[in-house]
Amino acid sequence: MLTGAVMIAAGILRLGRYIRFGRYIRFVSRSVMLGFLTGVSVNIVIGQLPDLLGVNASGGVASQKAWYIATHPGDINWAAVAVGISALLVLFGLARTRFALFGSLVAVVVPTAIVALLRNTSVATVSDEGAIPTGLPPLALPHLSDLSIGVVTGALAIAAIALVQGAGVAESAPNPDGSPSHTNGDFIGQGVGNLLSGLFHGTPVGGSVGSTALNVSAGARSRRSSVFAGLWMLVILVALSGLVGAVAMPTLGAVLIFAAVKSLRPGEIAVVWKTAHTGKIALLVTFGATLALPVAAAVGVGVFCSLLLQLNKELMELRVVQLEPTGDGRLLEHPPPATLPDDRPVVLDVYGSLLYAGARTLGTKLPDPRGAHHPVVVLRLRGRTSLGSTFFGVTAGYAQQLAASGGRLYLSGVEPEMMAQFHHAQVKDNAGTVKVFQATEVLGESTIEAVADARTWLVGQAGDPP
Repeated sequence: MLTGAVMIAAGILRLGRYIRFGRYIRFVSRSVMLGFLTGVSVNIVIGQLPDLLGVNASGGVASQKAWYIATHPGDINWAAVAVGISALLVLFGLARTRFALFGSLVAVVVPTAIVALLRNTSVATVSDEGAIPTGLPPLALPHLSDLSIGVVTGALAIAAIALVQGAGVAESAPNPDGSPSHTNGDFIGQGVGNLLSGLFHGTPVGGSVGSTALNVSAGARSRRSSVFAGLWMLVILVALSGLVGAVAMPTLGAVLIFAAVKSLRPGEIAVVWKTAHTGKIALLVTFGATLALPVAAAVGVGVFCSLLLQLNKELMELRVVQLEPTGDGRLLEHPPPATLPDDRPVVLDVYGSLLYAGARTLGTKLPDPRGAHHPVVVLRLRGRTSLGSTFFGVTAGYAQQLAASGGRLYLSGVEPEMMAQFHHAQVKDNAGTVKVFQATEVLGESTIEAVADARTWLVGQAGDPP
C-alpha cells in the first residue's frame, strides 16, 4: 500500500515531466528504451520455452532457463511440444484473417480440449502449477507498527522502478490516435491500483510489457481492455477457477510467445542500427542487461546508460567557432585559432551544451592566450538560460590566463535572467578580467558592443610594452 501511496503522490506532484516529454521518454534515450523493450520481448519468448516444451527448467532468469533446455534436450516432452506448436500455428494462421480476435481463445481451448479427450497426463496444466483460489481474498488493513526504514525505502525503490517501467510500456504501445499518454494520470492510476491491491494482500505491481503485448495481440483497442480483463478475472476467481485449472500450459506459453513476437520492432531496430555508433552501443547494452538481469536492474542499467550517453554527447559534440565580420553585414564562421593574436579581439561562439562535461570540454577548446600581447576574447552566449558552477569555474580560470598576458575576457549575449548570476560569480570575483554584456532584442548587438568596448580598451593599453 505504501508503494501505491508513493505513486499517487508522484502523480499529484506532476513528477511525470521528469520521465516523459510529450510522447517520448525524457531522460531515457530512444536506443535504450528500444533495447529494453526488445529484451523484454525476447525474455518473454525464451521464458515461455519451458512451458512450451514441457521442461521443468531451473534458473533465475529466462536466459538461464533457456540454457538449461539447450543443455538438457532429453527433458523435452514431445507431447507438450505438439500442443504448443499447434497453438502457435492457430495463432499465426488466424492473425491475418477476420477471425484474428478469436485466435487466442481458439489456440487455448482447442488444444486443451484435445489433451483432455486423449487423457494425456504428461502435458502440464494450470492446476499442476498450483491451486487457483476461489472467491475474493480477504480484506486486511495495514498496521502502523509494520512501518520501518526498510519498508519505506523499499517502497520508494519499487515505485520508482515501476513508474519508469510503466513509461516504457506507454512507449511500446502508443495511443492509436497518436496522442501522448498522460504520465501523471498513469502514476495516479497505478497508485490507486496498488493501494487497493494492498487491502487484499496484493503485491506491488506496475505496467507490464508482456501483459500489454498480450492485450494488443488479443485485439485490445483501448485502455478499457485492462478494466474488462480485471472484471473477467473476478468472474474466473468466483466461478470458473476449476475450468481454468484444466488449461494446458503449452497453450499459454504459445499465446505469450505470439504476443511477444508481435511486439518486436525490427524496422525501428534497423533505423537505430543505421545511425550513430552510440545508439548501437546503447541498444546492445540495454538488451543484454535485460536478458541477463532482473527487470529492476535492467531498468537501472538503461537509465545509467542514457545519462552516460548524454554526458558523452555533451563532451563529443561541443564545437567552438570563430566569427569574423565580412564587411557587408555578414559573419563568417571558421575554426578558432590555436593561439590568440596580439592586440585584437577574437569573437567565439559555442555549439553544444555547456553543462558539466561540456564546460570542461570548452576549456580545452579555447585558444591559448600564453605568449600573446593583450589578448582579448569575446565569448558569445546567446540563448543560454542555464550555466552551472563548472562553466563559471572554467571561464574564471580562462579570464585569469588572459589577464596574465595583459588581456581580458568579454561575455556577450547573456540573457537578462542570467545577468545577476554572472555579476555575482564572474564580475565580483574577477573584477577587471571579465566584462559582461546583456543580450538585446537585436541579434548580435551585444557582441558588437563588446567588440567596440574591447577595441577602446586595447587603445588604452597601447602604451604598455609588448
